[in-house]
Amino acid sequence: MKTVRFASDRRTRYGILNGDSIQAIHGNPFRYIRPSSERYRLSDVRLLAPCLPSKIVAVGLNYRSHAEELGSPIPEAPLIFLKPSTSVIGPEDDIVYPPVSNRVDYEGELGVVMKKKARQVSSEEALDYVLGYTCFNDVTARDLQNRDGQWTRAKGFDTFAALGPCIETELDPTSVPVETYLNGELKQQGNTNDLIYSVAEIISFVSGVMTLLPGDVIATGTPGGIGPMSVGDTVEIRIAPIGILWNCVAGSSGR
Repeated sequence: MKTVRFASDRRTRYGILNGDSIQAIHGNPFRYIRPSSERYRLSDVRLLAPCLPSKIVAVGLNYRSHAEELGSPIPEAPLIFLKPSTSVIGPEDDIVYPPVSNRVDYEGELGVVMKKKARQVSSEEALDYVLGYTCFNDVTARDLQNRDGQWTRAKGFDTFAALGPCIETELDPTSVPVETYLNGELKQQGNTNDLIYSVAEIISFVSGVMTLLPGDVIATGTPGGIGPMSVGDTVEIRIAPIGILWNCVAGSSGR
């Protein structure tokens, strides 16, 4: 099942996506999913980021191919960092190129959306706390990352956490294809079966550090093939069971 968050007639709702139509639900999917009688055509609504996380916990260097292209050693434990909630954008929103950076990169990833509060959960029970999965672009100011030596500024700009278009609730995260296209050209091609730390292991590790809340997102890492974007470019994160997350890159004064 694909759940979405959408805007229509100045209202924001959650719904179930089925082809080109959306069936609105009562409440939100983090409590229960009870369909209503209201239906919308996809073309008549605006899809939003499918959740509003209190925080985004991202994992660095979790594909061997990415660690190798950066010349970095394999982490002995999941290497985690935070992206602020203010960095979240949804499908077709603009990624804004900050004027203080000279290189902004795409990083296509599988995003994990938490369903309920998780604190110190085991790997064996970790997936029970997951609502579903979404496409994620961990946008990064690469030059600032290299200059600062830590990642908060480089990863934390407004619009640097694109996610969507939906949350797929029925997905086995152990073997999922992850692809990134820039202006229609394939740039990244990976699969979660190449993750150094599995989704369950990551959830267990993170929940041992901080409490995860409903709607929080874990970005599980990016495969090799990262590269720069320019103003006017379009970037797509494609995860076949989920869909396509499409965004355009804009300058600080617009496209």
